[in-house]
Amino acid sequence: MKITLCILCRNELECLKLMLPRLPQPGPRSGYDAWVAIDGGSTDGSVEFLQSHGIPVVAQSRRGRGDAFLQAFDKIDSDAYIFFSPDGNEDPDDFTRFRLELTKGADLVIASRMMKGAVNEEDIHWIRLRKWANNAFNLLANLLFRRAGPYITDSINGYRAITRAAARRLNLDSLDYTIEYQMTIRALKARLNIAEFPTHEGQRLAGDTGAQSIPTGIRFLKKLWREFRIGR
Repeated sequence: MKITLCILCRNELECLKLMLPRLPQPGPRSGYDAWVAIDGGSTDGSVEFLQSHGIPVVAQSRRGRGDAFLQAFDKIDSDAYIFFSPDGNEDPDDFTRFRLELTKGADLVIASRMMKGAVNEEDIHWIRLRKWANNAFNLLANLLFRRAGPYITDSINGYRAITRAAARRLNLDSLDYTIEYQMTIRALKARLNIAEFPTHEGQRLAGDTGAQSIPTGIRFLKKLWREFRIGR
């Protein structure tokens, strides 16, 4: 099985400078066999930095996180994909855990920030609004769409892997931050083999997130309603 690490990037130069030294070279022990960056229109030198380190870059045709996923499925020849954001939230030590679950037969593998043994970046606070909202979306997805298999604890997290065959079967079309939620919901509908493992979510290394909480939450609700209307 060929697994490709897809580094999702848009103006993340400062994070890349700190994160790239932590990423192992592609190979049997790294968890992936090749790496490719998918860039959403960086203007800060991120593309040039990645290329200078020998990482091929695929340019998105449209803006949006979802489009980055779709570009990967369309332009990168691989049996499976690990999607990784280099902002510091996601732990590179998990790469081998993705490979393990994929080789065991999982169609979709999610690094969960919510299950026992996991650490969410908001766990250091008393008030954890984002975590509570995520758990609410998890509950709704499971109640509405899960027909078999275990309860999915982190339906939204973008740190995940999926096989090429599963991606094609799900016919994903979200272009924004709802791509992961749509992927999980459609995988539940299709009764795919979904695996999760606990991850430790870190703090962002530099800069600010591009996703605003309230507008993003509204988008998730709209996506949930659309998938409910489409049916099983």
